[in-house]
Amino acid sequence: MLCDDCGKREATMHFTKIINGDVTELHLCEECAKNHKEFDFDASFSIHNFLAGLLDLDSTQESPFEMDYITSVKCEKCGLTYSRFRQIGKFGCSNCYNSFREKLIPLFRRIHGHENHVGKVPRRAGGMIRIKKEISRLKKQLELAVRNEEYEKAAKIRDQIKELQAQIDTE
Repeated sequence: MLCDDCGKREATMHFTKIINGDVTELHLCEECAKNHKEFDFDASFSIHNFLAGLLDLDSTQESPFEMDYITSVKCEKCGLTYSRFRQIGKFGCSNCYNSFREKLIPLFRRIHGHENHVGKVPRRAGGMIRIKKEISRLKKQLELAVRNEEYEKAAKIRDQIKELQAQIDTE
């Protein structure tokens, strides 16, 4: 695919912008992408800046309680304030999570779609953990199948759970 700007070189950057359901695609070569105003290639990507940007979404709520919370809450262990956390995008210590928990839950819901961490388990190391997670997942499916009166499907899921449970019992 050729560059949308110059039409001469191969497009190596593909940019998609979606605003209110309007999709705009832009395909640029490296030269044109460097000269394009919407992209800043000199700035390095920082996950801390990204998270700080997400935290700034909360600043649209202007209420006295919100401002009091931001200025008054700080970690008892390291002294980091919530407003400083919003600036730098990272915690000062492990206790900060508990100190700022009330404000973090909406952030986690916005990022992950839920507030619980459900991370991945390494294939080499987590055999038992992976089996327990699979049993947990199957139990939810079983509950849903019973609720929907899909009894044959529920029986198959029950048997899968028994097989996995047997693997745990033998180890």
